[in-house]
Amino acid sequence: MGPITNIEDLRLLARKRVPRMFYDYADSGSWTESTYRANEVELDRLRLRQRVAVDIAQRSTSSQMIGLDVAMPVALAPTGLTGMQHADGEILAALAAEQFGVPFTLSTMSICSLEDVAGATRSPFWFQLYVMRDRGFVERLIRRAQAARCSALMLTLDLQVIGQRHKDIRNGLSAPPKPTLATILNLLTKPRWCLGMARTSHRQFGNIVGHVEGVQDISSLSAWTSEQFDPSLSWADVEWIKRLWGGKLILKGIMDPQDARLAADSGADALVVSNHGGRQLDGAPSSIEALPAIAAEVGNRIEVWMDGGIRSGQSVLKALALGAKATLIGRPFLYGLGALGQQGVRTCLEILHKELDVTMGFCGCTRIDQIDRKVVLG
Repeated sequence: MGPITNIEDLRLLARKRVPRMFYDYADSGSWTESTYRANEVELDRLRLRQRVAVDIAQRSTSSQMIGLDVAMPVALAPTGLTGMQHADGEILAALAAEQFGVPFTLSTMSICSLEDVAGATRSPFWFQLYVMRDRGFVERLIRRAQAARCSALMLTLDLQVIGQRHKDIRNGLSAPPKPTLATILNLLTKPRWCLGMARTSHRQFGNIVGHVEGVQDISSLSAWTSEQFDPSLSWADVEWIKRLWGGKLILKGIMDPQDARLAADSGADALVVSNHGGRQLDGAPSSIEALPAIAAEVGNRIEVWMDGGIRSGQSVLKALALGAKATLIGRPFLYGLGALGQQGVRTCLEILHKELDVTMGFCGCTRIDQIDRKVVLG
C-alpha cells in the first residue's frame, strides 16, 4: 500500500487487518444504517467560503475543552472493545492522544481497564460511564475513575436500550471471539492481529470482569450486560452522579434542544450532540443537522460539542462553524489503531490537524475562535 494520506486510507488498511466481527462492530450502524450514513453525507454537503489576500501566516489550531488546553478541538471519543481492534488498544490510543495533546476518553466497555490505562499514561484521561441497574457497581466505577486520576466523567445518556446492529448479530460478536468455524477461518487471515492478542493478557472487558460478583468469563458477562443497561435512567440519576463524581461532567447523546436545556440546567460542563454514531435510533437526524438549534439554545450556558461523521479536518471546521466548541472522533482513530496500532492513531490525528490547519487558511481564519457561521455557504 502507498503512503497514508487521509482517513479513508486508514479505514481500508484496518479492514484488511482487523477480524471481521470487530471491524464490523466499529464500522456499522443500527437497522438500515441511514443515520450512520447521514452523519457523514450531510457534513460533506456543507460548502466552505474561500477567502483570499488575508494574512494567514500565523495560524493556530490550539483551543480549550472544559478548561483543558488542547492542540486542536478534537477528543478521542469513548469506544467499546477498542482493545479488540488491536492488542492493548485503549492503552495505545491513550498514549497517542497524550503525545499529540488531545483528550482520550476510556469507555466503560473497554478491554483494558481504568487501572491498565492509568498505569501506562502520565496525563489524566477522561472516563465514560454507562448507568447500570446495579448502582453499587456504578458507584464503584466512579470511585475507580477518581483513583485513576480521571479529570472528567462523560455520562452517556442514549443507551437505555440498545439499538439492533445487524452485523454484530450475524457475526456473533463476543470478546474474546467464540471459536466458531467462520471465526477461526477469518482469524487465520489476520496473523498480525492474532500475534498481538497472543502477547497480551487484555482480552475481556477489563472494567467489568472481576469487578462484578459472578462475572468471571464471557458467558456470565454476556448475561450480566444484557440485563444491566437501565431503561429507568432519568435526570435524577444525572444529579446523583454529578454529586458522587464532584468533578467536570460531560453529557453525551443530546439530540434535542429541550434535552439540551435540561443538560445545561443540570450544571454539567459540556454536552455532546451525538446520535451514537448512528448506532442507536436509526432514522434520527444527523449530528450536524441537530447541532445548530442546540447551540443556539444553550451555547452560552454550557460547552456544546459534536460527534458523528467526522472523517477529516474539514469536518471539524464545519462543526465549529455551526456552533460546536469542539468535536469528538471515534471511527477515525479506530481505523488508525486497527491499521497501524499507536502510530496509526498518531497518523489519524496528524491528518485531521493538517486538514484543519490548511482549511482554516483557505477560509481566512488564523484562530479557532474565528470560525463561525460565515465560514460555510448557505
